[in-house]
Amino acid sequence: MELDLFQIDAFASRPFEGNPAAVCPLPDDVSWPDDRTLQAVAMENNLAETAFFQREGDAYRLRWFTPALEVNLCGHATLASAWALFNRLGYDRPEIAFETRSGRLVVRREGERLVMNFPATPPIPIPCIPADLVAALGVKVEAAFRADGGNGATMAVLAKPADVAALKPNFSAIAALDGHSVIVTAPGGDTGYDFISRMFAPAAGINEDPVTGSAHCLLTPYWAGRLGKRSLKARQVSPRGGDVDCRLLEDRVELSGVAALYMTGRIALPE
Repeated sequence: MELDLFQIDAFASRPFEGNPAAVCPLPDDVSWPDDRTLQAVAMENNLAETAFFQREGDAYRLRWFTPALEVNLCGHATLASAWALFNRLGYDRPEIAFETRSGRLVVRREGERLVMNFPATPPIPIPCIPADLVAALGVKVEAAFRADGGNGATMAVLAKPADVAALKPNFSAIAALDGHSVIVTAPGGDTGYDFISRMFAPAAGINEDPVTGSAHCLLTPYWAGRLGKRSLKARQVSPRGGDVDCRLLEDRVELSGVAALYMTGRIALPE
């Protein structure tokens, strides 16, 4: 069986920026490949995420795989999937609904921008900053938070944007942490952004994720509360980098950005 494949740079106005995602649409008349095959495709692509989707009623079933495992939520590959539907696959409605492990996610088109509606993840303070977190990052941590009652990422707040940009963390130590992934953030200062961040997930096969939509489900409620504003401009300062516009809506967040096509092709799956 052969499938179309798009490689799209999400949260990027041109190729070679933002976060690359592979997008594999499944035709309506094709059964889903087994999970082992989906994981093998993601490993072969060797990108932070490979997204697979197929029409399901009035929506699309969407799944995301890193090179190592299937994940519950991925922002940049959702943005890339919506971009492919709007710009290459003839989808002509103003909104797309995706059915996912994190419930129904809706993406709407506003000019060149795509706006994703995701569940918010309020940060849970960690009263005593873990020593192994500080050691893994090699920098002073001003405050620490956890998502999902301890089952999600850890968020470390630093004092200055320069501290985040200069980080050279110990990836093996991060992989051994409770939660296995770390979001590092700081106020934007004079950068022109409300806040900046980086995201490290070596246990998922991604030492540093270039631009992480799902991380902003946690970052947005935190910075909205700290700064007293619901609409925020964010920058993820990985080497590739990318901009995310964030808006807090009660228990949801809206994350918006643009995307750029890098490559189209066909992949061959074994019988």
